[in-house]
Amino acid sequence: MEILRNLCLQAAVESETTEGETMGLLMEELAEGAKKWQGISLGEMLEGYTPILVDGILRLVLAFILFWIGRRIIVWAVRLCDKAMERHGAEVTVRRFLRNVLTAVGYIILLMILLQLVGIAVTSLAAAFASAGVAIGLALQGSLANFAGGLLILLMKPFVIGDYIIQGECEGTVREIGLVYTRLQTPDNRRVMIPNGKLADSSLINVTANPTRRLDITVGIGYDSDLRLAKEILRRLGEQDPARIREQEVQVFVSELADSAVNLGLRLWVATDDYWTAKWRLTEELKMAFDEAGVEIPFRQVDVHMKTNGAESCEIS
Repeated sequence: MEILRNLCLQAAVESETTEGETMGLLMEELAEGAKKWQGISLGEMLEGYTPILVDGILRLVLAFILFWIGRRIIVWAVRLCDKAMERHGAEVTVRRFLRNVLTAVGYIILLMILLQLVGIAVTSLAAAFASAGVAIGLALQGSLANFAGGLLILLMKPFVIGDYIIQGECEGTVREIGLVYTRLQTPDNRRVMIPNGKLADSSLINVTANPTRRLDITVGIGYDSDLRLAKEILRRLGEQDPARIREQEVQVFVSELADSAVNLGLRLWVATDDYWTAKWRLTEELKMAFDEAGVEIPFRQVDVHMKTNGAESCEIS
């Protein structure tokens, strides 16, 4: 135990000696630095640091000038590209997206030039931005997928602003194609937001992509009704409808012999904008014309056969 106590005391003494020597060296260095500053006059100090200050001020002034000039160049270049796209008939959404991309790229290049001018290493900042970009990309995988879907929609153009589309249970008129979401307006004035990734990866129906549509109407008549008369009424109504495209032929045919009715079909071509108006008008006129001509439009009937004590009776309901 005595030996151990002596070793501890010796280590403590050596530690205090080492710390004392370190503090002594530090004090000597500070004293030498103070003596050097005491020997320098204010004029010598200004003479030594004036070039550094002047160089820094000139760099800052030049950076402000370059920023002002670069900003004007970016605005001019973006405007020139936008006018070129407008002359070539580019969509408003595509032009807006490219304007934003060109503006962002221009300011990034301008920032790198300014940082290099003032003496900041751009490589270290680029590495930091790359690392941050990887982390942000992993955190926003879904949003990046929607962003990529927006780019595909803008490039492939499965629909444009103003089209009426159906995607699953959602349908409406396209009002805006954003970089992440597409905004629809339903016929009853509701707003529907659909992710672009879903629109790009699944099937959809563009109702208004073509200027014309085929209008199909199916109606059933009773088996006892006059088939020729019913077909003549259908043909007359189809040919006289004001929305019909005259160059296209009206088709009237028997589509099915159903359980309770003979189903007749009427086909004609109309402008896409007139589709629903023509369909509603023809459906109403068809019902009134059949009533006037005595053509029956049957409702569903079921024949029920009942047996009671070996005797068969028939009831219709």
